[in-house]
Amino acid sequence: MKKLNLSEWALRHQSLVRYLMVMLMLAGVWAYTQLGQKEDPEFTFKAMLVQAYWPGAGTLEMEQQVTNKLEEKLQEMGEIDYVQSYTKPGESLLLISVREDVPPKNVQQLWYQVRKKIGDIRATLPAEVQGPFFNDEFGDTFGNIYAFAGDGFSYEEVRQYLEDAKREILRVPDVAKVSLLGVQEQRVYVDLSTAKLASLGLDTGAIWKALQQQNAMTPSGVFETASDRIWVRPTGNYASVEAIAATPVTVNGKTFRLGDIASVKRGYIDPPLSTMRFNGKPVLGMAITMKGGGDVLRLGKNLDAAMLQIQSKMPVGLEIHSVSDQPKVVKNAVGEFMRSLVEAVVIVLAVSFFSLGLRTGIVVALSIPLVLAMTFLAMYFFNIDLQRISLGSLIIALGLLVDDAIIAVEMMALKLEQGWSKFQAATFAYTSTAFPMLTGTLITAATFLPVGIAKSNAGEYVFSLFAVVGIALVLSWIVAVVFTPYLGYKLLPENLQHHEAHDVYDKPFYRRFRQVVEWCLERRKTVIALTLAAFVLSLLAFKLLVAQQFFPSSNRPELMVDMWLPRGASHQATEREVEKLEALLKRDPDIVSVTSYVGSGSPRFYLPLDQQLQHLNYAQLMLMTRDEHVREDVKKRLEKLFDNDFPNVRGRVTRLENGPPVGYAVQFRVMGEDHVKVRAIAAQVEALMRAHPSTRQVNINWGEQVKALRIRIDQDKARALGLSSQQLSQQLQMLISGATVTSFREGDQAIAIVARLNPDERKNVAGLGNLMIQTGSGRFVPVSQIGHIEYQPEESIIWRRNRLPAITVSADPAEGAQGADISRQLLPKMQALEQTLPLGYHIETGGSMESSAKSQKAIAAVAPLMLVVVVTLLMLQLHSVQRSIMVLLTAPLGMIGVTLTLIAFSAPFGFVAMLGVIALSGMIMRNSVILVDQIEHDIRDGIDPWHAIVGSTIRRFRPIMLTALAAILAMIPLSRSTFWGPMAVAIMGGLLVATVLTLLFLPALYAQWFKVRRPQA
Repeated sequence: MKKLNLSEWALRHQSLVRYLMVMLMLAGVWAYTQLGQKEDPEFTFKAMLVQAYWPGAGTLEMEQQVTNKLEEKLQEMGEIDYVQSYTKPGESLLLISVREDVPPKNVQQLWYQVRKKIGDIRATLPAEVQGPFFNDEFGDTFGNIYAFAGDGFSYEEVRQYLEDAKREILRVPDVAKVSLLGVQEQRVYVDLSTAKLASLGLDTGAIWKALQQQNAMTPSGVFETASDRIWVRPTGNYASVEAIAATPVTVNGKTFRLGDIASVKRGYIDPPLSTMRFNGKPVLGMAITMKGGGDVLRLGKNLDAAMLQIQSKMPVGLEIHSVSDQPKVVKNAVGEFMRSLVEAVVIVLAVSFFSLGLRTGIVVALSIPLVLAMTFLAMYFFNIDLQRISLGSLIIALGLLVDDAIIAVEMMALKLEQGWSKFQAATFAYTSTAFPMLTGTLITAATFLPVGIAKSNAGEYVFSLFAVVGIALVLSWIVAVVFTPYLGYKLLPENLQHHEAHDVYDKPFYRRFRQVVEWCLERRKTVIALTLAAFVLSLLAFKLLVAQQFFPSSNRPELMVDMWLPRGASHQATEREVEKLEALLKRDPDIVSVTSYVGSGSPRFYLPLDQQLQHLNYAQLMLMTRDEHVREDVKKRLEKLFDNDFPNVRGRVTRLENGPPVGYAVQFRVMGEDHVKVRAIAAQVEALMRAHPSTRQVNINWGEQVKALRIRIDQDKARALGLSSQQLSQQLQMLISGATVTSFREGDQAIAIVARLNPDERKNVAGLGNLMIQTGSGRFVPVSQIGHIEYQPEESIIWRRNRLPAITVSADPAEGAQGADISRQLLPKMQALEQTLPLGYHIETGGSMESSAKSQKAIAAVAPLMLVVVVTLLMLQLHSVQRSIMVLLTAPLGMIGVTLTLIAFSAPFGFVAMLGVIALSGMIMRNSVILVDQIEHDIRDGIDPWHAIVGSTIRRFRPIMLTALAAILAMIPLSRSTFWGPMAVAIMGGLLVATVLTLLFLPALYAQWFKVRRPQA
């Protein structure tokens, strides 16, 4: 039975092949226009926030009564990697991180289980605890952020326009969620004077009671008639601030108007929790997320139109500014990558035309758009968007997808030159090279397999690298065996020199190359030894001279500026420092805009952003510079500015990062039971890190202890006065910070009515002892008569990890240094310190070194499967264990070139470069298997082994070199990329050296392995 020959089938069904080519091209163009566009690939944020509040509780009380109980319950869940928490006065926050090997589809179910677990213990928390509250949308990206600024407009007027705009934006297609930024909750404040209350004999409880009763929403009855039910609705609920001020307060037969004994005014939460500023002015903001599966470019156009319409309705002086515009960023990024793709196509075409000639080059050239069109169609069906990883993958694949076409058309041209007919030449390539090509193609695709199935955040982030390259390679083989023979049949001319004896390799170059190959065979041991020595030296040089990295920085023009004041600093103090910095930045011509978030970090406008939480002593500024080049100059100036002009601020200036968020690149965690001991050990770790010459901004996340006023209550006196500790705390909370009495209902808003002291008494720390507290009998006594007041420092914040207090000592690397290298250099010192620690205390490595190790571990876990697949493919093709092992031995030889080029270009070796090296092994084995298969084919045809090795190497020289050259030169556009650059130069150098070794080392190894000798003349 005749074997199926796809090339022959294509030539016998030319009309169908032409139809398929046209339809696939048109379908590919259509699919390209339908593909979604993003800046980064989507990946699942496996993190959830749980928050609980206990007004009045100290840090230690919160830790013991709330944080510890929540952590203990969550410990029951095996899918959780770790629970990181911070506790501060009155607040507990838990960040739950799921194990990286948990499938993304299971994460939502896991969050449901978290809610159930915590719900089970809600009754065991103190009764006054508010919450817990859950946030499992921590990873939402607010791609579009706008600032609403109004000179001459009140805060409330701007807020009303912002609320109106929100309602309109929610109607825009593809908009999922709209969050308002810098908006403070409204309050009605009732400011009291303890001295005045005492002089009038007024009871704060009476004021509370009067407010609550006047504003109560209670049933008033329903008339039941024969035909109707009629509700009775008495008026009297508060409809205005004036009505609140007119509330009658009756004590001991005397009635007072509330406005006469207290100041009643409407305002906003004071002090504010988080505010937003734009170019030095207070603003309110709007942040918008896109629906899943939405088109970011279409969303951008719709938002532009909607904002223009909203702006047209606003009065003069009220302006909308764009802070973050992801659609614009995506459009520019995709456009830049498409230009790189076109550049790579031109390079590959140039290689084809220059090396193969015009007509042969045209055949290869036509295969490129066909494979790309089919790849776009496959991407559409598999829901793979155009984004950083998939577009880079297309460029990587471009250098590989022409390999099969070059091999097929080169074989066809060779046979035509030997006098074969076009039909015979076109179908011969299939019988001689189709299956070795398929094996090589599948091996190359298989080496990307660890990327596709690695269970890690980084693996999920770069998954489309495996998908796109794998799809493109398989499709390139189909094109090479079906469409390329047809194109060659139509475009290549019949050769006029019909003589079988013509030897196309009898040329000066091939004669010299034959001498080189024969020299390698004769001195095989020397060649093998030199190759092994070069390999060992490259590994040593790699370890000593190549910098290590997780993911590189982004090339976006933004800079993020973090400002930390001492713990305990107020929002006002933080805002003053921000205003000072904004005034200095305003003079810098390289800065386009400055957006400040005081009291919290920026919303996640960029998917890999390391988002910061709320702290009153913290501010984050987002600086938009003119471009990537001036960004570096601005960064240096800012760092110098913090050193000289902001002595009380810990400033940090960073670029946006690529890949899963890491935070500080250098981190060490000190963990143990006792807070004091953990602090002492952390101080030693901090000293070691400061001593390293390449660390900058060394800090600890617990910060300084803060001042606290502790009242030592004389319990005998308190009992005699009929006053409990709880009653004292409640009165002090109300007087100093304020307490919500009732709510003022206005439309769909419920505005809290808060009673508190007037500003003079509320901010007078020294006057705490003079505050008048009401006793059980109704008398007023000063605090100083009940107890002794003293200052006592306390922890402002306690970070924990997996139920243990944990202090993280962090640092940034100096310019030009890599965090993973610094961590590796510090690790022996940390391990030596750890040996001296008491039982139960230890030091862990964090930062980029930890994240990189997790990702590499995930890759290593699936590497055996890749090896099994590769060996199986080799066995199917070569039917020999020895020859399969021989091909495998050539795979790591690319490290020689990888090390040389990384050192030459001063490029770091990161996660993406590691994937490139793994894929490089597949490219090398692809060439090796084709050469070994050719040798075996010649030996089966009766050629003696020596001449089979030499002849096969010479015949495979041209296609191997051409395919390698195409792959190497196609990487040139990627080599300029910050993200892909290290991977590109690694593949370029590794493939160049490995290709030479395939043609010299592999023949020598084959001859030595099988004891091949030159036949006697």
